[in-house]
Amino acid sequence: MPVEIERKFLVKNDGWRAHVTHSERLRDGLVPREDDLKVRVRSYGNRATLCVKTGRQGLAREEFEYEIPPDHAESIFAHCTGRILQKTRHYVPGQSGVWEIDVYHDVLDGVVIAEIELDSESAPVHLPDWIGEEITGDPRYSKTNMLDASSRMPQDDRPHKRIHIGHLVRRVI
Repeated sequence: MPVEIERKFLVKNDGWRAHVTHSERLRDGLVPREDDLKVRVRSYGNRATLCVKTGRQGLAREEFEYEIPPDHAESIFAHCTGRILQKTRHYVPGQSGVWEIDVYHDVLDGVVIAEIELDSESAPVHLPDWIGEEITGDPRYSKTNMLDASSRMPQDDRPHKRIHIGHLVRRVI
């Protein structure tokens, strides 16, 4: 079975920006789900994928991701009303592998989260100086919960510059 092992962190400064090798704009649609499954449709460039992830067991979870025709993705996006995220993913090489830095737009504007995929749960991770608090497995930082927190915040209080997402989530949840 394909397994994803990753750790996620808040980003405390822009030190990573000087090391970006490439970036891409992503649109994620979160499909309403039952149980502990995560179902996501993603489009980037002229590609699209459908991904199903199981609940975490430690740092690991099963992940099934398949390329789908872009027109199929658009049909699935139609079922994701209120659950569509826009972000730019930046790739930054590091001592422990490639960091993926997600800079969110629109309703989550200002949220910046770094993640790194690992070969094993015991793999050591060298943390660059721009890495902040670890949020792996913290339900407050799931995309669904961040969207819910943002939607409950009055429009005038929504962030318009980079923030520490913990302040947004802790204020609303």
